[in-house]
Amino acid sequence: MRSMDSKADEMTKPLLVFDGDCSFCRRWITRWRDITADRVNYAPFQEVADQFPSIPREEFASAAWLIDPDRSAHRGARAVFGALAVAPGHAWPLWFYRRVPGVRAMTESVYRFVAGHRPLFSALTTLLWGPTVTRPTFTFTRWLFLRMLGVVYFIAFSSLAVQVAGLIGQAGILPAGEFLDRVRQRLGTAAYWQVPTLAWIDASDTTLQWMCWGGAAASLLLILNVAPGQLLLLLWVLYLSLYHVGQTFLSFQWDILLLETGFLAIFFAPWNLRPRLSSEPRPSRTMRCLLVWLLFRLMFSSGVVKLVDDDPVGREWHHLTALAYHYETQCIPNAISWYAHHLPEWCHKVCVVIMFIIEIGVPFLFFFPRRPRILACILQVLLQTTIILTGNYNFFNLLTITLCLVLLDDAFLSRVAPASLKRRFGTPSSRRPMPLIQRLVIPPLAVCIMAVSAIWIHEVFIPYENLLPVEQRILRNVRPYAVVNTYGLFRHMTTRRPEIIVEGSVDGRIWKSYEFKYKPGDLRRRPPFVAPHQPRLDWQMWFAALADYRNPRNGWFIQFSRRLLEGSPDVLALLAHNPFPDRPPRYLRATLYDYHFTNWGEAFRTENWWAREQIGQYLPTITRQSFADQTDRR
Repeated sequence: MRSMDSKADEMTKPLLVFDGDCSFCRRWITRWRDITADRVNYAPFQEVADQFPSIPREEFASAAWLIDPDRSAHRGARAVFGALAVAPGHAWPLWFYRRVPGVRAMTESVYRFVAGHRPLFSALTTLLWGPTVTRPTFTFTRWLFLRMLGVVYFIAFSSLAVQVAGLIGQAGILPAGEFLDRVRQRLGTAAYWQVPTLAWIDASDTTLQWMCWGGAAASLLLILNVAPGQLLLLLWVLYLSLYHVGQTFLSFQWDILLLETGFLAIFFAPWNLRPRLSSEPRPSRTMRCLLVWLLFRLMFSSGVVKLVDDDPVGREWHHLTALAYHYETQCIPNAISWYAHHLPEWCHKVCVVIMFIIEIGVPFLFFFPRRPRILACILQVLLQTTIILTGNYNFFNLLTITLCLVLLDDAFLSRVAPASLKRRFGTPSSRRPMPLIQRLVIPPLAVCIMAVSAIWIHEVFIPYENLLPVEQRILRNVRPYAVVNTYGLFRHMTTRRPEIIVEGSVDGRIWKSYEFKYKPGDLRRRPPFVAPHQPRLDWQMWFAALADYRNPRNGWFIQFSRRLLEGSPDVLALLAHNPFPDRPPRYLRATLYDYHFTNWGEAFRTENWWAREQIGQYLPTITRQSFADQTDRR
């Protein structure tokens, strides 16, 4: 630090003096000027060096100088930190510089190295940031993200609405009212906060339908940008309510991903009743970072779990052979899946390598500067698009693409946006700061989310039972609200495709098959394109075939069989064909088959998409009396 000349008496603001002939310096001064606004003056030493004769010109040329109104002068890293410290939220680098041992020496060494190699770091700046390093804005990013999230919510609610009566209605497979009664008996008053749902008020079919269609209507209003913050809170509450009473039918990772994304979006969105893109409050950078962190956990965990699997039998991911089975054995293949399955083995292995790079390596680019971040977004979108084309994964891939949008800034999006939309952007100076309540709530919320998500990341590598007791307790308390979750898709790759064929009979001699809408059954039926709709019964049939019907996880299958014997209209509506339109069958059974795609020759000769071999009996013959006898024994 040096005392400044008498010229300081005329200064009312700090002055940062830099090398005006250095393009690297000029570019970063532009960014710092944007951060500090009018709180700091900036000038090249070529123009003002004569005003400060106590500082040699060669020292001005070798480092930036901050000259304070109190006649003190600082150089190097201290000058940069001092200038930024006057901007709200940027005082922490100077605090560390002053108070943490070793930081001063380290940062000054780094500064000297960068200053001595400016051409190199100028090239790196161009590579990482592009032609400008102006601080990015994310207002249009948020606007587009919330519209896309509204689309996803609409798909999720409307898809469930057409199935909810058959799945969890009063005459459905797993009635919501009966489920809540059992929970209340087991947990007592704790049930209300361990299973948070509006269905505690009423679990009738009408209420369930109102929640679904009400959520779909609120999603449309969100797309129209009406009261986004308030509607996102409503949507989260509605979907959380359905998630809990949906039981096994809403137990998928995309359901909790939608809940976690929707919860973060509540604090990311503006809370104006009718916000305008040109003047809505600036989005929270903290909440955007939490959305990026969610995307990182989703992709990184999904890649890592495939490699940390210690099952000595199934190691298809380690051997790079997983995709040789995936297209055929996934829950609901589509027609393109058939063609993808017949790609050569080397192609499958190359695709697995690329997938691992995108899921494990590329997510680290989410935290890099602008250009690597945009590249990471493009690669993630390409991966999700490939999955959309080769499988039916409902709204999951669209939701992941929606999360990828937060990697893009306004400058990038404005290059591809229509001219009519660009005119609505406005300027950063026209935007108001976030409301005070959001500024007070977001910091502690962010700390809690980061702490819990760190435990979930820990759980990816260490089994839950080996976590510390305090970690287990935190996860148990947070899990009912699905605000922070663990992810990891396709940990195990199934190499066979068992399929359950359900048959009914009136006389016990002639058996007729029930045909599902989307899952494989008829060998000649082309695998359908059903995404983004999720036929949840068809999905659960895939899981049921992987375990015995007496497995506790397959308890729903017995109830499904019971509804078929009763002829429940709501459950039959979930099927493509009811072979007993006049009256329900007297007998019911299920047979297990091994399904696999036909090869090119078989397909040409038989026109079949599938071939199958019978494995054996899945469910022995049952009647309605079987359930009556079971009830009597209880």
